[in-house]
Amino acid sequence: MLLLLLLLLLLLLLLLLLLLPLLLLLLLLLLLLLLLLLLLVLLLLLLLLLLVLLLLVLLLLLLLLLLLLLLLLLLLLLLLLLLLLLLLLLLLLLLLLHHHHHHHHHHHHHHHHHHHHHHYHHHYHHHHHHHHHQFYHPPPPPPPPLILPCLLLLLLLLLPLLLLLLLLLLQLLLLLLLLLLLLLLLLLLLLLLLLLLLLLLLLLLLLLLLLLLLLLLLLLLLLLLLLLLLLLLLLLLHHHHHHHHHHHHHHHHHHHRSQ
Repeated sequence: MLLLLLLLLLLLLLLLLLLLPLLLLLLLLLLLLLLLLLLLVLLLLLLLLLLVLLLLVLLLLLLLLLLLLLLLLLLLLLLLLLLLLLLLLLLLLLLLLHHHHHHHHHHHHHHHHHHHHHHYHHHYHHHHHHHHHQFYHPPPPPPPPLILPCLLLLLLLLLPLLLLLLLLLLQLLLLLLLLLLLLLLLLLLLLLLLLLLLLLLLLLLLLLLLLLLLLLLLLLLLLLLLLLLLLLLLLLLHHHHHHHHHHHHHHHHHHHRSQ
């Protein structure tokens, strides 16, 4: 009976020994699957990040183009302003020259008339010459202040342009701020990517450690099984030997008695 039990135990142990490699293989396969999944996830994350980076780069390029356009507009506006100023200055000069010329001409004409008058009424004129001169020739009035209306006109023309300039400058500032924000976003994304990579590496290391632990455990199990087998064999041998010896002794005793 005992022998049967021992045999059963031996069979079980053998089965276990056969099954262990299979179990080990299964575990390894599972771990490999896990690793593959992790790698897939990592690849997907990388792709997403690359897409985001591409989008950001495109945005940056667009913003730079906008900045360039705005700068061109500013330059054009400045050129327009300069042209307007030059035109206004020319206008002013022309007006001043015209006024001066007109005044001079008027004075000359008056003098000529006076001379003509002098011809016809010599005596009379001579008598009232001084009075007449005073009456027709008051000191020439100062030229009317043409500069003030011109300045006003200039200001009126300049105001809208100045406003436009201010608006453009504001736009430029806003664009610069946007660029800075985008750069910050890019940096943050890169940092996130690095962190993700580090995490994945840590996970891989952990998996490897688990694999090693499993292998060690399996080895220990195998060793234990071997030890048990050895123990069983020893027991069997011992039992068999003991049983045989006892049987022989009994037989001898019986023989002696019969004699």
